[in-house]
Amino acid sequence: MSSPSPNITSVLKESRQFPPSAEFSAKAHVKSPAEYETLFERAEADPEKFWAEQAESLDWFKKWNSVLSGSEPFWKWFDGGKINASYNCIDRHLTGPRKNKAAIIWEGEPGDTRVLTYQTLHREVCKFANVLKKEGIKPGDRVTLYMPMIPELAIAMLACARIGATHSIVFGGFSAEAVADRNNDAKAKLIVTADGGWRRGKVVPLKQNVDAALLKSPTVEKCIVFNRCNQQVDMKAGRDLWWHELMAEASSDSPAEQLDSEHPLFILYTSGSTGKPKGVLHSTAGYLLGVSYTHKLVFDLKEDDTYWCTADIGWVTGHSYIVYGPLANGATTVMFEGAPNHPREDRFWEIIAKYKVSVFYTAPTAIRAFVKWGDHHPKGHDLSSLRLLGSVGEPINPEAWMWYHEVIGGGRCPIVDTWWQTETGMILIAPLPGAIPTKPGSATKPIPGVIAEIVDRLGNPVPAESGGFLIVRKPWPAMMRTIYGDDERYKQAYWSQVPGVYFTADGARRDKDGYFWIMGRVDDVLNVSGHRLSTMEVESALVHHPKVAEAAVVGKPDDLKGEGICCFVTLKGGEEPSDALKKELQSHVVKEIGALARPDEIRFTEALPKTRSGKIMRRLLRDIASGRATTGDTTTLEDLSVLAKLRDDDE
Repeated sequence: MSSPSPNITSVLKESRQFPPSAEFSAKAHVKSPAEYETLFERAEADPEKFWAEQAESLDWFKKWNSVLSGSEPFWKWFDGGKINASYNCIDRHLTGPRKNKAAIIWEGEPGDTRVLTYQTLHREVCKFANVLKKEGIKPGDRVTLYMPMIPELAIAMLACARIGATHSIVFGGFSAEAVADRNNDAKAKLIVTADGGWRRGKVVPLKQNVDAALLKSPTVEKCIVFNRCNQQVDMKAGRDLWWHELMAEASSDSPAEQLDSEHPLFILYTSGSTGKPKGVLHSTAGYLLGVSYTHKLVFDLKEDDTYWCTADIGWVTGHSYIVYGPLANGATTVMFEGAPNHPREDRFWEIIAKYKVSVFYTAPTAIRAFVKWGDHHPKGHDLSSLRLLGSVGEPINPEAWMWYHEVIGGGRCPIVDTWWQTETGMILIAPLPGAIPTKPGSATKPIPGVIAEIVDRLGNPVPAESGGFLIVRKPWPAMMRTIYGDDERYKQAYWSQVPGVYFTADGARRDKDGYFWIMGRVDDVLNVSGHRLSTMEVESALVHHPKVAEAAVVGKPDDLKGEGICCFVTLKGGEEPSDALKKELQSHVVKEIGALARPDEIRFTEALPKTRSGKIMRRLLRDIASGRATTGDTTTLEDLSVLAKLRDDDE
């Protein structure tokens, strides 16, 4: 990662504010700004005492000797303690009424459904833990999980956690090459997969991909296959084993291992712009505390909530806020296998109405797709069960926020716009919904216990309303412990850019009310005539136009200005591209944020290149805008044909 550049000019101005209703606040865990401030100040004054108090919410086999030990950047949390994540997510709920409560409500893409109570989930996890042990898996071994969004993925995760194996989940849309890379980096001993998974009516050939990956994965000894789609697959004798056959013989008695607080729980790979993917390593106790604490406070969790996070478990959002956070809190969590527009664009709203979902957590890119598809889809379903909405994955532009608030939330549901990363493990900045008035596009304030600041390249705080670099000043429990097998890269990437603090690689500003506005990756900043502009702010101005559904903004070389502003724009359904509309959009951006941000070029496109988690791959758009060949890692790209079409349009 290159050194941070000078400060970022912030041009977006948003003054609308939405306080929670008195009724919502009265029932919330944190009920007012004053309560939030008291909690925040208590955590800031004595962080170790604060986190020790929060850690009492977990079940421990043995209490810790110290809350925080070690030194930058290799901190240890709750050192000397003994704990198990699987026990905390299942066993401790079996002694009361939760044992018959729905833990996982699952809907497959074709419409098949299952409900696993905590008691049922416990039985399945214990059986698969015994399967893993029978196949030679021991504490500390790495197990790759390459599966569709089915309950067996959560079962396999929790079984690994139960016996102390470190899981490495590879998203089910990745290629054989990506699976092999991750197997080899982690030195995985076993892989769990399925014959296939459903995606928009087609079967993703998971086992076929694994067969190709295992030709290049010398450490993997066994492959366990779940039959999801009844596909014909090759089963190699002595290596490949059927899930259902192994489970039929397995005992349901498997006590949870008593593991050290710092025992590695999972490795999750994030793709870098160049070079090999980074294996982000998370440990057990601190991570589990972070995700359970934030899941309860940010989503204001109630015992009778039906909670749905639409992410894939292959991403950190799914790890933290489909599985570990919700289940540690005894919640009912919804899992969905398919895509939001299969077989129709109203699939999400159909599921919310069907299961009476009360808390809904999705990504801005999905919200912008919903806008494009039209209001009639959500309006055709009863969404009155919703009481809280969430946003995750990238900054949400104010107009998408407003649509989400009005059309999905009916104007009554607070929106928790959450900022965090794979590396942070847990949400770090988000409104506590009963306490903090929200502003469209702002993640608002840090969670109590998190000390975030915006600084210049030397680490000095910048004035209010100025753009700078988002950093975290103090360690927090769910923070990554290292990049697996590469401590030096961990230190360099995250702790050396601004000395002595965690460098997020995001730009941000803080307004006069202390609210944080995330401006996107530092790499996604434009350098126009000596001014550094956030791409997110220009994109927000474009999406504010009534004909625009989505926009991605990148820089292109300009001899005069250094960089010109190139905009890729997707229009709402029924709107047609034209030269007149290009000029209209250029004028609209000037009107919204000033002449400095006038787009040099506007390109209309039917789709933008996105990762499978929904993030726009602006790096690839920069290559197209500049006329360069595509370089770097493209394994996370959802649809390669989008890239090909953009290149065709460019020729």
